[in-house]
Amino acid sequence: MNNNYLLPKEIVEHLDKYIIGQENAKKSVAIALRNRWRRQNAPDDIRKEIMPNNIIMMGPTGVGKTEIARRLADLAGAPFVKVEASKFTEVGYVGRDVESMVRDLVDFAVNMIKTEKYDILTNKAKENTIEKILDLLLMPIPKTKNTGAGPKEINIDKESLKRTREKFKKKLLDGKIDSRDVEIDTPQTQFPVVEIFSPMGMEEMGVNFQEMLGGLVPKQTKRRKMSIKDAKKFIFNEELNKLINMDEVISEALDRVQEAGIVFIDEIDKIVGDKNRTGPDVSREGVQRDILPIIEGCGISTKYGMVRTDHILFIAAGAFHAASPSDLIPELQGRFPIRVELDSLCADDFQRILTEPKASLVKQYKALLKSENVNLEFSKDAIKKIADYAEKVNKEMENIGARRLHTVMTTLLEDILFAPPKNKKKVMISAKMVEKCLDEILEDEDLSKYIL
Repeated sequence: MNNNYLLPKEIVEHLDKYIIGQENAKKSVAIALRNRWRRQNAPDDIRKEIMPNNIIMMGPTGVGKTEIARRLADLAGAPFVKVEASKFTEVGYVGRDVESMVRDLVDFAVNMIKTEKYDILTNKAKENTIEKILDLLLMPIPKTKNTGAGPKEINIDKESLKRTREKFKKKLLDGKIDSRDVEIDTPQTQFPVVEIFSPMGMEEMGVNFQEMLGGLVPKQTKRRKMSIKDAKKFIFNEELNKLINMDEVISEALDRVQEAGIVFIDEIDKIVGDKNRTGPDVSREGVQRDILPIIEGCGISTKYGMVRTDHILFIAAGAFHAASPSDLIPELQGRFPIRVELDSLCADDFQRILTEPKASLVKQYKALLKSENVNLEFSKDAIKKIADYAEKVNKEMENIGARRLHTVMTTLLEDILFAPPKNKKKVMISAKMVEKCLDEILEDEDLSKYIL
């Protein structure tokens, strides 16, 4: 929830770094994200009544639908999950239960919060790890007690131990004794395999038998010898897990899911019912009716507790070639009040996609070959040619949008990627090279379908 204070215009500017064009879609999701901040700052008596503006994105594959939703979630620091509507089936049939999308979202949120807590506790865990390893190597410093023994003698021992520990600590931090072996107690994690037959939809609930039987079965440990380098990693992970408060993590994760979660339902057009069909239609209209209560707002039982879906933002997407959003059941249509049509990509868009985004394809391939000490460069004409070929192939074959650039670029750079030149520090890709490589493939129709 780090960037909910951003204005819609600033959110769009951030999305522009990664996605070319699609201004209408960016504007819609920016308003939806800002509305969350507005709702959180609304008076208490009306806050619960303000529902999220769920969005349906329509457009061919590869135009940026998923990327817009994913980048929005990253910007908001929100739990995000992408699901495919076609994988769900109506309750009572074999297939994924629709409620699993919320359980996946909660799992994602728990891991997200744990990672955030780990970053905060890392330094403390490192300190504890060093002290634990020093205790394995040396005698721990005794605590001063009021006994009959002379205080002078105890002080001398303590001071001597402190000096020795400081010397070893310096060596440990400098990595000078990493190869030395130590013996540590490690937990035995072998448990009998138990097969469970559970009702439909319960497979995602999860059962932790170690926790259930923790009080009944004593924890077994095994003494293992390992290098200090390996022991550091092992003890660090143990200390990190000891420091983290899982009750706090779960509470924060559930709250973040309910207030800021984003579910991206892809291929929603695939669950539009066929009006001419008779009999049960388990993967279409039935799924719509199962999804409906989740989008309307209901309680979903997860292994971490009950989750309300009232304020989760749902973004649906589909190509809608053979159907339209109006073919969805009326109740579901009403739960997606915002509809945005994304544009097909042309050669000019492909040119911009190749060079402008923060992690454009050209920048990615440059970085890959830089690791082999090869400086890859593209002339402006070469970029234009690649974009033209991508547009041409999309028109003549299946339109897969910007994903076509991946196939064109991989084909073009195949020889260089297979055997990077050892004697050349710089490789320039020219328009002629692009033509020579791709013309031969495009001329052979069967080959072009197979390769591009």
